[in-house]
Amino acid sequence: MIVNESLRLYPPTIATIRRAKTDVELGGYKIPRGTELLIPILAVHHDQAIWGNDANEFNPGRFSEGVARAANHPLAFIPFGVGVRTCIGQNLAVLQTKLALAIILQRFSFRLAPSYQHAPTVLMLLYPQYGAPIIFRHLSTLDHPHCPPPPPPPPPPPPPQPQPSSS
Repeated sequence: MIVNESLRLYPPTIATIRRAKTDVELGGYKIPRGTELLIPILAVHHDQAIWGNDANEFNPGRFSEGVARAANHPLAFIPFGVGVRTCIGQNLAVLQTKLALAIILQRFSFRLAPSYQHAPTVLMLLYPQYGAPIIFRHLSTLDHPHCPPPPPPPPPPPPPQPQPSSS
């Protein structure tokens, strides 16, 4: 639920384009064959008419009954596209995300740095305008006996040796 809600608020791509293969009527509009349609994924994922008044808030609970029931429309959740053009890497990306989170959460606690400013920005893709500084703290063996303590820091490099002058 947390991964899905994160993908809803911050999809990997903000829009996609589709071309009508035949003349079609869509929402009362006649779309001629060959017309290119922009599907604004980011706008769909933040639409209050689809997701409710809390559409801009992080609420993983909206996915508690599955993806198809998370919104007012069963196909409203489209972070990787939909249909035959769905991203081929969708399952791998979600799996890698879950594995990475599981590994991190076993070993670390984390929080946003005080300098963090929430400012999602669009420039081809959606990204944090000022970065996403995160403070990690290793969970000690007292906190989690199954986790080894962090390794000691490496020793400092030796000071540079003076070079003999060639005169």
